[in-house]
Order: sequence, then C-alpha cells, then structure tokens
Amino acid sequence: MIKRLLLGIFVLTSTAIVAQRNSASPYSYFGIGENFDPLTVEQSSMGGIGAAMKDSYHLNFTNPAAMADLRFANYAIGGSLTFLNLKEGANSQSGNSTSLRYIALGFPVGKKAGFSAGIQPFSSVGYALMNRVYTGSDLTEITRFTGSGGTNRLYASFGMYVFDGLSLGAEASFIFGTIENSILNQRSQVSLATKYHERLSIRGGQFKFGAQYKTELKNKLQLSTGAAITLQSDLSAKGNERLYSLTFNTSGAEAIRDELYNIKKEGTLSMPVKTVFGVGLGKENKWYVGINQEFKEAVNVTNGLNNSNSFQYESGNKFAIGGYYIPKMNSIQSYWDRVTYRAGLRFEKIGIKADGTGTGQNLTSINDFGINIGVGLPLPKQISNVNLGFEYGQRGTLTNSLIKENYFNVKLSLSLNSNKWFVKRKID
Repeated sequence: MIKRLLLGIFVLTSTAIVAQRNSASPYSYFGIGENFDPLTVEQSSMGGIGAAMKDSYHLNFTNPAAMADLRFANYAIGGSLTFLNLKEGANSQSGNSTSLRYIALGFPVGKKAGFSAGIQPFSSVGYALMNRVYTGSDLTEITRFTGSGGTNRLYASFGMYVFDGLSLGAEASFIFGTIENSILNQRSQVSLATKYHERLSIRGGQFKFGAQYKTELKNKLQLSTGAAITLQSDLSAKGNERLYSLTFNTSGAEAIRDELYNIKKEGTLSMPVKTVFGVGLGKENKWYVGINQEFKEAVNVTNGLNNSNSFQYESGNKFAIGGYYIPKMNSIQSYWDRVTYRAGLRFEKIGIKADGTGTGQNLTSINDFGINIGVGLPLPKQISNVNLGFEYGQRGTLTNSLIKENYFNVKLSLSLNSNKWFVKRKID
C-alpha cells in the first residue's frame, strides 16, 4: 500500500514540477533562464558539496558514482521557498517564489551497485522588468520585459564498485521545456502599443560520468576523493517570434491590430563541458568535511538565439566547502543527539557577463555567494528523515546599472528509506 501511494505521489509531483514557475530573479532573463545545480536539500545545506561524498541513506545528484553506496531503497522529494529583495540604484523591490526542486527514486542493485532516476528543474525563466522614460516630469515611454517557462531534467543514474574503494558511475539526462519572452513598448500620444513575443521549445540530451575513491586512515578516519564530468551537449531550440501592434480593451486584455511579422526561429544552445572535483575527510555516521571545485566553459549559441547587447556568456566556476556532524546516531536517551547538523559556504561565478545600460560596452561578470545551514531530523522508529535547510545569499552588483539580489531560501525535503521495498511478499 505504501509503495503504491509513493508511486502515485511521484507521478503527481512530477507533473507539478513540469508546470511550475521556479524563479522570480531578473537574471533569469538571460539565455534559457536561471540554471539550477542538481543538488539535494542535504547537499545544498552543506554549501553544495558532493563530488567525493559517500552516503548509504541519501541520494547524491553531483556524482553518479555515489549510487554504488546506496544500501536502502530511497524516495526523495524536495522543495524551496525563496524570498527575494532586488536593488537597482536607489530603488528596491521584493518578491518570492515557491517550487518543487526534485522527485527521485534510488535503490541498491546487489551489494556493489545502485540506481537512481528522477526529475528536476534544469533552468527557469520568471521575470517582470519595467523601464520608464521621462521628459522633464512627464512619462513619455514605458517598456515592459516579461518572461516565463523553463526546462526540466529527466535523469537516470547508475554507479558500481569496480574494486574495493573505487566506484564508477554514469548518468543520462533528457532536457525539455518551453521558454517565452516578450517586450511591450507603449509611448505617449501614440494610440497603438507594440509587442515582441518569442516562444522556444528546448530539447536535448546530456551525459555525465563520475568516479569516487575512499581509503581508511588511522583512528577510523576515512579519506574520500571524487570527480565528475558533464560532457558538452547540444540543445535544440525551435519556435517562433512575432512583432505586432495592439490596444487594450476595457478589461485590460490585448487586442491585436496588425501583425508586422511572424517567423520561425531555430538554433542550438551548446551546453559546455563541466567538471567538478572534491575531497572529504570524516568518520562514518559521525562527521564529515568536504570541498568542491567546479569549472565550466562558456555556453555557445547559433543562429542568432542570443541577439542582445545586454549580455554574453563566459566561463564560470564554483567553490564550495561544508560538512555535517551527528552527536550520536544511535542515541536512545536524546533525540537531538541523533539529528544531523549541516553547514557550508559557496562562491560562484555563474558564467554570464551583463550590461545594465544595454550598450554592450560595460559587460560585468555576475557572481553569486551563499551561506547555508541545515538539519536532518530522523523520523521515529525509522531510518528516514526530514531535512530542513536555510540559505542567505547575494547575486549580482549595482555596477553599470545592474541589479543586486539579496535572497533567503528555505528548503525542505523528505528522504524515505526502506530495505523492504523490493522483497517479494509471501502472502498477497
């Protein structure tokens, strides 16, 4: 009964992930939107580490080789609530968004391998920007930029031990979704407004390979290292772009007057090679400290998909450090001794240079910084847990008329473990 219920939840929440809006950031204007790192709530609460981390109870989205350590069937679902404050010059604005971040299943395959599959947001577009032009004290022109949609990642991952201490893994993903962008311009003393609208369907595959190695040191210390590489992949973008004039009726709905053009648009987004390396030290089920270093090349586009002077792609990188501590995992006297306490930091150059003036002469790299803490709360009489994470971060800058974001994320996940999911029942 429980397994059927969980599978039903998996189907329903998968539909919700595809349909939701995941971002309220103006930086989702660029390219295919704000990119999401594939991380569990547990990982993000430790700054986003995971390249070298081994865990028998939780999934690891960073390195497919970690699937070899699964010893229990695991169902994981995670979501987040984001509070966003935007600053541009002397002006500020607030917003928020709520989203599911992943639904995944994982289970051991024999004693030396594991498999996982699930769905996650890959990128998200969700912005609404307004530009006003004044002549003296009179408002003479308004331009509104809006965007919605995004892409999702359906993945399958497998890892196995090839000999004692060394595990290898591979992952295949299918990326799909739809993105819409529009620019509405209205001028005083002009009866008709004009609107540009673009709609693109994104499709493509992606492959990742990883390796992990663990060795035992003195005093039960374990040293682990890991690396993963995501190969270059080409995402096709097909759709159309329109330019038309319009008026607004009494209810505020658009009434199209003349269509100036409606043409097909097609191109390719080449997602770059991304590599991540990690090392960690700890005692199993007691404490762990790890670092990650990630590098990625610049995104490449064809056929004029990026025809804006306001931004361009560049290479990016990310550094993360974090870990966990469990006072006493099997404590009977104190519940809080069984709680997992997590913390971490990350510093990221996201791979985009932007110019708020729109001239392309003052392109500035966009950086991101985050401080994370979290807890893993064990469920009574089970090996499952509820994970709660908090993140404070800053993205962007006020330089060159750009926007600076201050955000606070609340993240929640449920990690259900069982060693009985795949045991055949003797009585039905």
